[in-house]
Amino acid sequence: MLQFPRVASLVSLLGCVILLGCSTSPKQESTGEYLDDGVITTKVIAAILHEPGLKSAEINVETFKNQVQLSGFVSTQTEIDLATRVTNTVKGVKHVKNDLRLK
Repeated sequence: MLQFPRVASLVSLLGCVILLGCSTSPKQESTGEYLDDGVITTKVIAAILHEPGLKSAEINVETFKNQVQLSGFVSTQTEIDLATRVTNTVKGVKHVKNDLRLK
């Protein structure tokens, strides 16, 4: 009869460990967040591709927890500003960090 409480405690402890392993931290994403960020990245790239004033081949896009980072080189300050505006219009983007540089 003493075995049942020990097994139940062990199963409860194992369940807690598994749940804690699935949680996220400020430096890690869950699987769902990772997939969501991939969708946002794809949408931002598509928006930049469809913007005639931007040369998308020279703009890199990375997303982490709905925050988009733009990097690369463009010819004018107008392109930097336009890239930020276009990125902000994409659904799901919470913040844009624009690290674009002038050539």
